Amino acid sequence: MDARAEATGANVKVDLNKISPGFQTTVVWRKKPVWIMHRTEKMLRHLEDKSLLERLRDPLSQASSQQPDYVVNETRSIHTEYFVAVGICTHLGCSPSLFPNIGATQFSKNWHGGYYYPCHGSLFDLAGRVYKNVPAPTNFVVPPYRFNTNSEIEIGVDQTSML
Repeated sequence: MDARAEATGANVKVDLNKISPGFQTTVVWRKKPVWIMHRTEKMLRHLEDKSLLERLRDPLSQASSQQPDYVVNETRSIHTEYFVAVGICTHLGCSPSLFPNIGATQFSKNWHGGYYYPCHGSLFDLAGRVYKNVPAPTNFVVPPYRFNTNSEIEIGVDQTSML
């Protein structure tokens, strides 16, 4: 795809086979970074941890329309192992950093993995759900996307059916 097509908002196809478990890749869609995270079973278990859910502002993603209806669930995804989100903080529009490892960090004694925005201290889990008592007002935006095959997603088009 040429740069002009991308700039005008053309759909972006991503080969999921190129993303190893525990890692994420970034693509550009409508001039915005979009993250695709391949979550591990351990990461998915931590998303359900009660101690994490109590620390989130909107754990069920019900407060706003930050995502399509087909990803309003605990993992904010069509297929649980893949998380897709616009990689921009909902506070001031900068890009947070991924801290996928679980355990104590400089910003949390009980970190469940996720994203940290060092400029203002906003925290998000590995489903892009925002923590309570941080400047970011809402969860990360999930763009429209669908699975074309078991190993390819297309960002910019709504899901029409589940595989």
